[in-house]
Amino acid sequence: MALSLASCSRVAAWAAQSALRAPAPALGSLQIAAIAPLKAAGFSGHQMVQRPTWSLTRSFHRSHVVCAELARSLSRSPSGNFETLEYRLFFQNDQGETLSPWHDIPLRAGDGLFNFICEIPKDTSAKMEVATDEPGTPIKQDVKKGKIRYYPYNIHWNYGMLPQTWEDPSHANPEVDNTMGDNDPVDVVEIGEKQADLGEVYAVKPLAVLAMIDDGELDWKVICIRADDPKADLVNDVDDVEKEFPGTLTAVRDWFRDYKLPDGKPPNKFGLGDKAADKATALRVIEETNEFWSKLVKRVTPRRGLSLH
Repeated sequence: MALSLASCSRVAAWAAQSALRAPAPALGSLQIAAIAPLKAAGFSGHQMVQRPTWSLTRSFHRSHVVCAELARSLSRSPSGNFETLEYRLFFQNDQGETLSPWHDIPLRAGDGLFNFICEIPKDTSAKMEVATDEPGTPIKQDVKKGKIRYYPYNIHWNYGMLPQTWEDPSHANPEVDNTMGDNDPVDVVEIGEKQADLGEVYAVKPLAVLAMIDDGELDWKVICIRADDPKADLVNDVDDVEKEFPGTLTAVRDWFRDYKLPDGKPPNKFGLGDKAADKATALRVIEETNEFWSKLVKRVTPRRGLSLH
Protein backbone atom coordinates (compact mmCIF):
# COMPACT_ATOMS: atom_id res chain seq x y z
CA MET A 1 0.00 0.00 0.00
CA ALA A 2 1.79 3.12 -1.20
CA LEU A 3 1.06 6.38 0.64
CA SER A 4 1.83 10.00 -0.04
CA LEU A 5 3.90 11.91 2.49
CA ALA A 6 0.74 13.74 3.52
CA SER A 7 -0.97 10.43 4.22
CA CYS A 8 2.06 9.30 6.18
CA SER A 9 1.82 12.45 8.27
CA ARG A 10 -1.78 11.67 9.16
CA VAL A 11 -0.93 8.08 10.09
CA ALA A 12 2.05 9.21 12.16
CA ALA A 13 -0.07 11.79 13.95
CA TRP A 14 -2.74 9.21 14.72
CA ALA A 15 -0.18 6.74 16.03
CA ALA A 16 1.52 9.38 18.14
CA GLN A 17 -1.78 10.56 19.63
CA SER A 18 -2.65 6.94 20.49
CA ALA A 19 0.75 6.50 22.08
CA LEU A 20 0.41 9.69 24.14
CA ARG A 21 -2.89 8.46 25.53
CA ALA A 22 -1.61 4.98 26.36
CA PRO A 23 -0.29 4.06 29.82
CA ALA A 24 3.37 3.13 29.94
CA PRO A 25 5.34 1.07 32.44
CA ALA A 26 8.49 3.12 31.94
CA LEU A 27 9.82 6.04 29.92
CA GLY A 28 12.47 5.75 27.25
CA SER A 29 13.83 7.58 24.24
CA LEU A 30 11.48 7.62 21.28
CA GLN A 31 12.45 5.59 18.22
CA ILE A 32 10.23 6.33 15.25
CA ALA A 33 10.24 5.72 11.54
CA ALA A 34 8.74 9.11 10.71
CA ILE A 35 10.19 11.98 12.76
CA ALA A 36 9.46 14.79 10.32
CA PRO A 37 5.70 13.99 10.02
CA LEU A 38 5.40 14.05 13.82
CA LYS A 39 6.89 17.52 13.97
CA ALA A 40 4.65 18.62 11.13
CA ALA A 41 1.70 17.30 13.13
CA GLY A 42 2.62 19.64 15.99
CA PHE A 43 4.43 17.43 18.47
CA SER A 44 7.27 19.09 20.30
CA GLY A 45 10.72 17.69 20.76
CA HIS A 46 10.00 17.32 24.49
CA GLN A 47 6.96 15.16 23.78
CA MET A 48 8.90 13.12 21.28
CA VAL A 49 11.75 12.42 23.68
CA GLN A 50 9.66 11.74 26.76
CA ARG A 51 7.11 9.30 25.40
CA PRO A 52 7.97 5.58 25.57
CA THR A 53 9.25 3.57 22.66
CA TRP A 54 6.95 0.62 23.18
CA SER A 55 3.60 2.40 22.85
CA LEU A 56 4.42 4.27 19.64
CA THR A 57 5.95 1.20 18.01
CA ARG A 58 2.89 -0.85 18.92
CA SER A 59 0.55 1.84 17.59
CA PHE A 60 2.35 1.81 14.25
CA HIS A 61 2.08 -1.96 14.06
CA ARG A 62 -1.61 -1.87 14.92
CA SER A 63 -2.32 0.63 12.17
CA HIS A 64 -1.28 -1.99 9.56
CA VAL A 65 0.01 0.90 7.48
CA VAL A 66 3.67 1.49 6.71
CA CYS A 67 4.93 4.74 5.27
CA ALA A 68 7.36 3.08 2.88
CA GLU A 69 7.85 6.30 0.90
CA LEU A 70 9.47 7.86 3.96
CA ALA A 71 12.16 5.21 3.94
CA ARG A 72 12.87 5.76 0.26
CA SER A 73 12.92 9.56 0.63
CA LEU A 74 15.86 9.50 3.03
CA SER A 75 19.07 11.20 1.95
CA ARG A 76 22.52 9.75 2.57
CA SER A 77 25.27 11.96 3.94
CA PRO A 78 28.87 10.64 3.81
CA SER A 79 31.56 11.74 6.25
CA GLY A 80 35.24 11.04 5.64
CA ASN A 81 36.87 9.37 2.65
CA PHE A 82 35.45 6.10 1.38
CA GLU A 83 37.38 2.95 2.35
CA THR A 84 39.12 4.62 5.30
CA LEU A 85 38.76 4.13 9.04
CA GLU A 86 36.98 7.49 9.29
CA TYR A 87 34.30 6.87 6.66
CA ARG A 88 30.67 6.97 7.82
CA LEU A 89 27.45 7.09 5.79
CA PHE A 90 24.68 8.80 7.74
CA PHE A 91 20.96 8.86 6.92
CA GLN A 92 18.91 12.04 7.14
CA ASN A 93 15.30 13.07 6.67
CA ASP A 94 14.19 16.03 4.57
CA GLN A 95 14.78 18.37 7.52
CA GLY A 96 18.40 17.34 7.84
CA GLU A 97 17.90 15.31 11.02
CA THR A 98 20.00 12.17 11.43
CA LEU A 99 17.99 8.95 11.49
CA SER A 100 19.17 5.48 12.39
CA PRO A 101 18.93 3.06 9.46
CA TRP A 102 18.60 0.25 11.99
CA HIS A 103 15.96 1.75 14.29
CA ASP A 104 14.14 4.47 12.36
CA ILE A 105 13.54 2.89 8.95
CA PRO A 106 10.42 0.71 9.19
CA LEU A 107 10.77 -3.01 8.66
CA ARG A 108 7.56 -3.44 6.71
CA ALA A 109 7.05 -1.84 3.31
CA GLY A 110 3.43 -2.95 2.75
CA ASP A 111 1.93 -5.65 0.53
CA GLY A 112 4.00 -8.36 2.22
CA LEU A 113 7.28 -6.62 1.36
CA PHE A 114 10.08 -5.49 3.66
CA ASN A 115 12.54 -2.61 3.55
CA PHE A 116 16.12 -3.60 2.76
CA ILE A 117 19.23 -1.50 3.40
CA CYS A 118 22.15 -2.28 1.10
CA GLU A 119 25.45 -2.37 2.96
CA ILE A 120 27.54 -4.10 0.27
CA PRO A 121 26.55 -3.64 -3.40
CA LYS A 122 26.93 -6.68 -5.63
CA ASP A 123 30.28 -7.19 -7.35
CA THR A 124 32.18 -5.32 -4.63
CA SER A 125 34.34 -6.56 -1.74
CA ALA A 126 34.59 -3.76 0.86
CA LYS A 127 33.03 -5.18 4.04
CA MET A 128 30.62 -2.38 4.91
CA GLU A 129 28.10 -2.67 7.74
CA VAL A 130 25.75 -0.68 9.95
CA ALA A 131 27.68 0.40 13.04
CA THR A 132 25.29 -0.91 15.67
CA ASP A 133 27.37 0.47 18.55
CA GLU A 134 27.63 4.08 17.31
CA PRO A 135 25.07 6.90 17.72
CA GLY A 136 22.93 7.12 14.59
CA THR A 137 24.17 3.65 13.54
CA PRO A 138 25.77 4.88 10.28
CA ILE A 139 27.27 2.53 7.71
CA LYS A 140 31.03 2.11 8.09
CA GLN A 141 33.69 -0.33 6.91
CA ASP A 142 34.33 -3.21 9.27
CA VAL A 143 37.66 -3.06 11.10
CA LYS A 144 39.88 -5.80 12.48
CA LYS A 145 43.15 -5.16 14.28
CA GLY A 146 43.02 -1.52 13.24
CA LYS A 147 42.64 -2.22 9.52
CA ILE A 148 39.57 -1.93 7.31
CA ARG A 149 38.31 -5.26 6.04
CA TYR A 150 37.56 -6.69 2.62
CA TYR A 151 36.14 -9.99 1.48
CA PRO A 152 38.76 -12.07 -0.36
CA TYR A 153 36.65 -11.73 -3.53
CA ASN A 154 33.59 -9.85 -4.71
CA ILE A 155 30.17 -10.78 -3.44
CA HIS A 156 27.84 -11.55 -6.35
CA TRP A 157 24.59 -10.24 -4.86
CA ASN A 158 23.46 -7.13 -3.05
CA TYR A 159 24.05 -7.71 0.64
CA GLY A 160 22.64 -5.86 3.60
CA MET A 161 20.16 -5.97 6.44
CA LEU A 162 16.54 -5.71 7.51
CA PRO A 163 15.88 -2.73 9.79
CA GLN A 164 14.17 -3.23 13.13
CA THR A 165 15.44 -6.80 13.47
CA TRP A 166 18.00 -8.24 15.87
CA GLU A 167 19.48 -11.69 16.43
CA ASP A 168 19.36 -12.00 20.21
CA PRO A 169 22.60 -13.54 21.56
CA SER A 170 20.74 -14.78 24.64
CA HIS A 171 18.17 -16.78 22.66
CA ALA A 172 18.99 -20.42 21.88
CA ASN A 173 17.22 -21.45 18.68
CA PRO A 174 15.86 -25.00 19.08
CA GLU A 175 15.61 -25.48 15.29
CA VAL A 176 19.33 -24.81 14.83
CA ASP A 177 20.99 -26.89 17.56
CA ASN A 178 20.18 -24.25 20.20
CA THR A 179 22.63 -21.85 18.54
CA MET A 180 22.39 -18.27 19.81
CA GLY A 181 22.10 -15.10 17.75
CA ASP A 182 25.06 -13.03 16.58
CA ASN A 183 23.94 -9.69 18.12
CA ASP A 184 23.33 -8.06 14.72
CA PRO A 185 20.36 -7.18 12.50
CA VAL A 186 19.21 -9.92 10.13
CA ASP A 187 21.28 -10.20 6.95
CA VAL A 188 19.74 -10.20 3.48
CA VAL A 189 21.11 -11.54 0.21
CA GLU A 190 19.21 -9.75 -2.55
CA ILE A 191 19.47 -11.69 -5.83
CA GLY A 192 17.98 -9.21 -8.32
CA GLU A 193 19.79 -8.18 -11.49
CA LYS A 194 20.45 -4.54 -10.56
CA GLN A 195 23.48 -3.44 -8.56
CA ALA A 196 22.22 -1.38 -5.62
CA ASP A 197 23.95 1.72 -4.26
CA LEU A 198 25.65 1.74 -0.88
CA GLY A 199 22.96 2.67 1.65
CA GLU A 200 20.12 2.34 -0.85
CA VAL A 201 16.77 1.50 0.78
CA TYR A 202 14.17 -0.41 -1.20
CA ALA A 203 11.38 -2.95 -0.87
CA VAL A 204 12.19 -6.65 -1.19
CA LYS A 205 10.25 -9.91 -1.26
CA PRO A 206 11.52 -12.72 0.99
CA LEU A 207 11.88 -16.08 -0.74
CA ALA A 208 14.03 -18.38 1.40
CA VAL A 209 16.49 -18.40 4.30
CA LEU A 210 19.81 -20.01 5.20
CA ALA A 211 20.73 -20.74 8.82
CA MET A 212 24.45 -19.98 8.78
CA ILE A 213 26.49 -20.78 11.90
CA ASP A 214 29.49 -18.45 12.09
CA ASP A 215 31.97 -18.99 14.94
CA GLY A 216 29.23 -20.77 16.88
CA GLU A 217 26.67 -17.97 16.40
CA LEU A 218 23.46 -18.06 14.38
CA ASP A 219 23.66 -15.66 11.43
CA TRP A 220 20.50 -15.88 9.32
CA LYS A 221 20.75 -15.06 5.60
CA VAL A 222 17.33 -14.18 4.18
CA ILE A 223 17.21 -14.61 0.41
CA CYS A 224 15.17 -11.82 -1.18
CA ILE A 225 14.52 -10.12 -4.50
CA ARG A 226 13.81 -6.44 -5.01
CA ALA A 227 10.14 -5.79 -5.62
CA ASP A 228 10.70 -4.05 -8.97
CA ASP A 229 13.07 -6.66 -10.42
CA PRO A 230 11.91 -8.01 -13.82
CA LYS A 231 11.62 -11.50 -12.32
CA ALA A 232 10.02 -10.49 -9.03
CA ASP A 233 6.55 -11.67 -10.06
CA LEU A 234 7.92 -15.06 -11.10
CA VAL A 235 9.45 -15.98 -7.73
CA ASN A 236 7.44 -16.39 -4.56
CA ASP A 237 9.12 -19.25 -2.70
CA VAL A 238 12.28 -21.32 -2.51
CA ASP A 239 11.34 -23.64 -5.40
CA ASP A 240 10.75 -20.67 -7.70
CA VAL A 241 14.26 -19.42 -6.99
CA GLU A 242 15.74 -22.69 -8.21
CA LYS A 243 13.57 -22.52 -11.32
CA GLU A 244 14.22 -18.89 -12.30
CA PHE A 245 17.73 -18.53 -10.82
CA PRO A 246 19.14 -22.07 -11.18
CA GLY A 247 22.12 -22.75 -8.93
CA THR A 248 21.82 -19.46 -7.03
CA LEU A 249 20.83 -20.90 -3.66
CA THR A 250 23.75 -23.31 -3.75
CA ALA A 251 26.09 -20.53 -4.87
CA VAL A 252 24.98 -18.26 -2.00
CA ARG A 253 25.45 -21.03 0.54
CA ASP A 254 28.87 -21.99 -0.83
CA TRP A 255 30.04 -18.37 -0.98
CA PHE A 256 29.26 -17.77 2.69
CA ARG A 257 30.54 -21.21 3.66
CA ASP A 258 33.95 -20.69 2.08
CA TYR A 259 34.79 -16.97 2.16
CA LYS A 260 37.02 -17.36 5.22
CA LEU A 261 39.10 -20.17 3.73
CA PRO A 262 41.72 -17.84 2.15
CA ASP A 263 42.46 -16.57 5.69
CA GLY A 264 43.17 -20.10 6.87
CA LYS A 265 39.92 -20.43 8.83
CA PRO A 266 37.51 -23.38 8.66
CA PRO A 267 34.34 -23.19 6.56
CA ASN A 268 31.15 -21.90 8.11
CA LYS A 269 28.39 -24.39 8.86
CA PHE A 270 24.66 -24.34 8.17
CA GLY A 271 21.67 -25.66 10.03
CA LEU A 272 18.28 -26.77 8.71
CA GLY A 273 19.76 -29.60 6.71
CA ASP A 274 22.50 -27.51 5.11
CA LYS A 275 20.06 -26.05 2.58
CA ALA A 276 17.80 -23.05 2.09
CA ALA A 277 14.46 -23.23 3.91
CA ASP A 278 11.21 -21.96 2.41
CA LYS A 279 9.51 -18.57 2.52
CA ALA A 280 7.36 -19.51 5.50
CA THR A 281 10.51 -20.15 7.52
CA ALA A 282 12.01 -16.87 6.33
CA LEU A 283 8.91 -15.00 7.46
CA ARG A 284 9.06 -16.66 10.89
CA VAL A 285 12.69 -15.59 11.21
CA ILE A 286 11.80 -12.01 10.30
CA GLU A 287 8.89 -11.87 12.74
CA GLU A 288 10.89 -13.43 15.57
CA THR A 289 13.89 -11.14 15.14
CA ASN A 290 11.60 -8.12 14.89
CA GLU A 291 10.21 -9.12 18.29
CA PHE A 292 13.75 -9.47 19.63
CA TRP A 293 14.50 -5.95 18.34
CA SER A 294 11.32 -4.61 19.93
CA LYS A 295 12.35 -5.99 23.32
CA LEU A 296 15.80 -4.51 22.84
CA VAL A 297 14.58 -0.96 22.19
CA LYS A 298 12.05 -1.25 25.03
CA ARG A 299 15.03 -2.20 27.22
CA VAL A 300 13.41 -5.46 28.22
CA THR A 301 16.58 -7.10 26.90
CA PRO A 302 20.03 -5.75 27.89
CA ARG A 303 21.45 -3.61 25.08
CA ARG A 304 24.96 -5.14 25.29
CA GLY A 305 26.75 -1.97 24.20
CA LEU A 306 24.44 -1.36 21.23
CA SER A 307 23.22 2.09 20.26
CA LEU A 308 19.45 2.49 20.50
CA HIS A 309 19.27 5.77 18.65
